[in-house]
Amino acid sequence: MAQRADTPSTTTRRSGPRAANAVDFWRGYALIAIFINHVPGIYYARFTHTNISISDSADLFVFLAGWSLRIIVGLGDRHTPTRHIVLRVCGRALTIYAAQIMITMVAIAMLAATALILRNPLLLEWHNAAAVFQDPVPAHIGLAFITHQLGYFDILPLYVALMLMAPAIVVIDRFAPNFVLPISLALYTVVLAVPIPIPTWPVDGQWFFNPLAWQLIFVLGFVMAKPDAGVGAFVRQNMFWVRCVAVPIVMIGLIIVLLDWWPDPTKMPRPRLFFIAEKTYLTPLRLIQFLSVAAVFSLLYPTIRRLAAPLTDFLSMLGRNSLEVFCMGSLLSLSGQIVRFITKGNIGIDTGVVIVGVAIMALTAWLAEWRERARGQASARSQPSS
Repeated sequence: MAQRADTPSTTTRRSGPRAANAVDFWRGYALIAIFINHVPGIYYARFTHTNISISDSADLFVFLAGWSLRIIVGLGDRHTPTRHIVLRVCGRALTIYAAQIMITMVAIAMLAATALILRNPLLLEWHNAAAVFQDPVPAHIGLAFITHQLGYFDILPLYVALMLMAPAIVVIDRFAPNFVLPISLALYTVVLAVPIPIPTWPVDGQWFFNPLAWQLIFVLGFVMAKPDAGVGAFVRQNMFWVRCVAVPIVMIGLIIVLLDWWPDPTKMPRPRLFFIAEKTYLTPLRLIQFLSVAAVFSLLYPTIRRLAAPLTDFLSMLGRNSLEVFCMGSLLSLSGQIVRFITKGNIGIDTGVVIVGVAIMALTAWLAEWRERARGQASARSQPSS
């Protein structure tokens, strides 16, 4: 469904970034869409596909994270020792965890500073932050163990949890690849049937993204990225028929959203999660619609590349540096919320928020690539000449 691309964290030192590709392009799109949609009420959110789709950019982001895991592991590389791959994946999980802690601390500081400047203590209660200021000892323990999460800062905790599951996925894929997807499907089915929530602490509640359910879309990205065997090979060999099935599903999803024909949970048979559209548990209605959207819209990248190469280059640059850009985008979304709160928001303010935000995200990506180029050049100079 998309071409091969290395993840930003696992690329080798090189003199320049890799070329634009479909994976980085769609990841770049997801990063901008998440940034915009995380500013509630902003005018430009109506132009993201969330308004015409049951699924949204979070589904795309996690699916591509699974696709990237395949690249970390290697497309059919059986020579790298399993322990090295597991350590590589664990290192990635640690990096993502550190990023989550960093942006959470900065977000808390932003809320505290805004509350002081505006003399408005209600800002300290935004996005589930009240416990941090009112009961800081258990709240900070919760932040460290990601059992307490700020609103709109809950995608990276999901990513951390998925990457902690990734060593098991990698080991099963190495020794029994045909069991990866069935085990994932079995876990998903049990979680929805029971259901099994993941509790938060110290504030009572549950994770906004249940990792035991969302692991399925992560695994689907992982197995579909393998081009020569399993589900990935089957999908590629039968893409025409897959799209024939996907198109009507996409249209049905569009009708449901536009006409507000959502299933009534009170009228659905048990277990209800199998029959409703629910984001926390990534219910089948949402998952199937996302996979259909992915199948249909994967057609577009070659055309977009041909007609708008600068756009694909730009979004691919964001996608190549997804972790850095995501972190900056999360903080920029909070900044946009604060700006709209202070100014009461209008289309002019919203335009400025989007332009400045995307520009800073682009600068973040450029700086990340400049750093990698500098390291690559330094490494090349340090190598002895033959």
